[in-house]
Amino acid sequence: MANDILGPRWGWYYVGPTQFMVCYGSVIALTLLGGQCMKAIYVLSQPNGSMKLYEFVIIFGFLMLVLDQIPSFHSLRHINLISLFLCLAYSACAAAASIHIGNSSKGPKKDYGLKGDTESRIFGIFNAIAIIATTYGNGIIPEIQATIAPPVKGKMFKGLCVCYTVLIITFFTVAITGYWAFGNHSEGLLLSNFLDDGNPLVPKWFILMTNLFTILQLSAVGVVYLQPTNEVLERTFADPKSKELSARNVIPRVVSRSLSVVIATTVAAMLPFFGDINAVIGAFGFMPLDFILPVIFFNLTFKPSKRSLVFWLNVSIAVVFSALAIIAAIAAVRQIVLDAKTYRLFANV
Repeated sequence: MANDILGPRWGWYYVGPTQFMVCYGSVIALTLLGGQCMKAIYVLSQPNGSMKLYEFVIIFGFLMLVLDQIPSFHSLRHINLISLFLCLAYSACAAAASIHIGNSSKGPKKDYGLKGDTESRIFGIFNAIAIIATTYGNGIIPEIQATIAPPVKGKMFKGLCVCYTVLIITFFTVAITGYWAFGNHSEGLLLSNFLDDGNPLVPKWFILMTNLFTILQLSAVGVVYLQPTNEVLERTFADPKSKELSARNVIPRVVSRSLSVVIATTVAAMLPFFGDINAVIGAFGFMPLDFILPVIFFNLTFKPSKRSLVFWLNVSIAVVFSALAIIAAIAAVRQIVLDAKTYRLFANV
């Protein structure tokens, strides 16, 4: 769309790299989250164990490396369906556990007050906006495709409805019950709150099951987000004249995909700040792609009258979200700098 509407330079040098950053940044965040879930299982069985977070990130990265050898996006359709049910399952588990802990005497003292000084709170608001953009920005592809001519339009509109239904059910349920149960002590990974100094607040088997669901779902989603990177690498190194499973194509595919996963795993292990990574992705990626560019595309394509409400509504959305994206980007980078001062590289958080 950017190539056709804004010209190839905008497509190649801005929109394309931004989309690439969103996908690859998501892989880094998912790899980190998978490592955190693995560590939670380990702490549950070995409260005084010596293994560090970065070791579990590496283990999860190895799992991703194996799954990433699946040849094409079409090969992932069954994994995607399983991923959907896993997402619903672990969200239901997280919400149920939060309600149980919130109603029990074991639960922590609830504190809903705001932490930090005024400056930290203001930047925290914009940091949160960027994270929300990351959370709800995943529906942009089916949303665009839902406007295409039939029969794609009908199918994709159904897909879009399913997408937002799952998002709303899972995120709102977990967010509301988690914040009610733990207040401002809620972690970026809510499952971490189910352990209090190594002591489980719900049955061990339940924590194990929930983390296992999460690990399996994260591995599936991570492989999906790796596909754009794989596409770029294979356009560069593959030979379209050779067979897909020939040595000429298999060897470059294995090497390039493995290197891609290794780099993402290394970054995730070095900077174990899940919320911060999400904020960066939202500020620099999802906010421009989801809230700014679509309304610009609309005005340039359909050319509504400058006196019309639609034109000025789109201009207002573009201006407001451009300002939000700039401030959110500053807030996201600021938070990473603050956390980097508090924790060293490869920190065991």
